[in-house]
Amino acid sequence: MARVKFGAFLAPHHPIGEHPMLQFRRDLDLVELLDKLGYDEYWCGEHHSTGWEVIASPELFLAAAAERTHRIRLGTGVVSLPYHHPFNVAQRMVQLDHMSGGRVIFGSGPGALPSDAHMLGIDPLLQRDRQDEALGVIRRLLAGEPRFDYECEWFTLRDAALQLLPLQEEMPCAVASMVSPSGMTLAGKHGIGVLSIGSTSTAGLQALPTQWSFAEEAAAKHGNTVNRANWRVLLSWHIAETREQAAAEAKHGLFRWHNEYNVRTLMRPGLEPFKTPDDAVNGTARVEGAAAIIGTPDDLVAQIRALQEITGGFGTVIGFIHDWANPEATRRSWDLVARHVVPEVNGYLNAYRASQKHVIEHRDSFDRAGQAIMNKIMENERAVAAMKEGVQGQTAIQAHHAPDLRR
Repeated sequence: MARVKFGAFLAPHHPIGEHPMLQFRRDLDLVELLDKLGYDEYWCGEHHSTGWEVIASPELFLAAAAERTHRIRLGTGVVSLPYHHPFNVAQRMVQLDHMSGGRVIFGSGPGALPSDAHMLGIDPLLQRDRQDEALGVIRRLLAGEPRFDYECEWFTLRDAALQLLPLQEEMPCAVASMVSPSGMTLAGKHGIGVLSIGSTSTAGLQALPTQWSFAEEAAAKHGNTVNRANWRVLLSWHIAETREQAAAEAKHGLFRWHNEYNVRTLMRPGLEPFKTPDDAVNGTARVEGAAAIIGTPDDLVAQIRALQEITGGFGTVIGFIHDWANPEATRRSWDLVARHVVPEVNGYLNAYRASQKHVIEHRDSFDRAGQAIMNKIMENERAVAAMKEGVQGQTAIQAHHAPDLRR
């Protein structure tokens, strides 16, 4: 079975009240940690309002992250294409690809916040069509097609070609997908990857089993193919050594995030504020179909395996970065996932366990090693005397193949 990759997604969702400069630096510290822990991908988004989602340029942030990291791939999650001229987007992505040593993934979306589109004077009904149109042009530019013209109601190109192409032979691309079929359909049309952001909600999780079919149908219609290895599914989690510890660390930040941001700021339909922090944990992670895991590494392993079963498989699990817990507990959560969840999901420990089981169950086969030592001891009188003293004192640490000297 193919290895499941692991990554992180930074919208970000930072509560108002901290120094912005320090928040940016803490986000960069986290991507540096994730690189050291062996995570595969790191994504960050583009937003221009609400006061909580404060990265305006994912390319700028990822350029700084590239200087602090070595192997982790860096994804724009996402560039809101209706907000930009496609030529400029393509240019920035190529520059970022070279500056990062060829580690960039180009993620795009129509724009998530209605308040952003309103400030820019963009009709929300046009955003998805404009993303589709811009994406097609950007991919032509990235592929190094001969110079071409393009004109539409919102941008114009004349004899357009990039003077520098990506460092990667083909820059990976992905589109954001929520609950509706539009993101998956767009991925199928262009034959690219998917970033399922909507899976961080209960409705989004419930929609996952049917989502991939939309991509496959659109790919077939346009003569393309899609690969589940390029499907990234987002989950929200906070992990600790026990469920009680995880809840205690996350409940106050979760309570504020839900009530102040999701309910009072975004006014998400159907959401009601929680009355207490404990209610926030129970209502978010302790109910049927919960979209978040607040618990132990074993809890997260079980959720990922369940998702693999109901979806038919995907390539990457992406953890949603949040400020539910304090920075120290948050970093420890990501550390626990790297140490315990990643190897368990991917079967890295199976051979260890098989080796241990083999040694335990075939003890008789290894007794000859101990007998060989005893034979040599018995050939030497001083060794026999030393052995008797050792039996009385019982050495603290014995060799792996030490015989039972009490016999």
